[in-house]
Amino acid sequence: MRIIRFILLTLFALVVIIPMMIVVLTTFKSTSEVFSNILGLPSSLSFKNYVSIFTEQPMSRYFLNSVIVTFFSVTLTLLFASLIAYSVTRMFGWIGVIIFSLFTLGMMVPAQVNMIPLYQLVYNLGLTNSLLGLILVNIAVTMPVAIFIITGFMKSIPKSLFEAATIDGASEFKMYYKIAIPLSLPSIAATAIFLCVMHWNDLLYPLLFITNNDYKTLPLALLEFQGEYATNYPLLFTGVLIASAPMILAYLFLQRYFIAGITAGSVKG
Repeated sequence: MRIIRFILLTLFALVVIIPMMIVVLTTFKSTSEVFSNILGLPSSLSFKNYVSIFTEQPMSRYFLNSVIVTFFSVTLTLLFASLIAYSVTRMFGWIGVIIFSLFTLGMMVPAQVNMIPLYQLVYNLGLTNSLLGLILVNIAVTMPVAIFIITGFMKSIPKSLFEAATIDGASEFKMYYKIAIPLSLPSIAATAIFLCVMHWNDLLYPLLFITNNDYKTLPLALLEFQGEYATNYPLLFTGVLIASAPMILAYLFLQRYFIAGITAGSVKG
């Protein structure tokens, strides 16, 4: 049994590592080298693609746009979702259940179904080709899943803590940021990582709302390396590696918070 497990884990590791190695090696190759020997080593360790991607394209601007959109989308989503989650858990009876169900209904609607009415709404508000419009759309789209995750954890907080705080004269807002938020930090951290990866890698909504180069994000900018008849794979893979690096580093440093958030509340007592 142990040998079978070792073989399966090895195969899974190879499935993950080999494509990553191909991407990394391709960033040091020329286009002719890619088509002649995609699995081979580069003829020389050249950083020409890394220099070209920043000199030929305004990648620093695209990178900054992605940082702004991701930061404000995640921060505001967590703020509103935690407030709503706390309010729902503090409601007694069927009212809280109905409100929670209405919010989570948003998880059942595929993003593609909302594309036309969502674009019409954003266009009528004059928020196309703006980072603000993209941030507001991201908040609205990911709010249901954030509420679902955080509410599930806040429901596990003992009600006796809130009762004791009420007796001591604490207001609802004070109980929110003094009790609910500190105890829910593992769940909030896991949700933050999940939302951060989702917004950073999002292509659908920037492709739908952004046409001006000044407001393009990294995933949308990477499409410029793919032409109708030819694709510059070395530059494309270089851009993919640069765009993926922040999320990989963030997960490596924050994985313990992600795992703690996933397992938090699963064991009582």
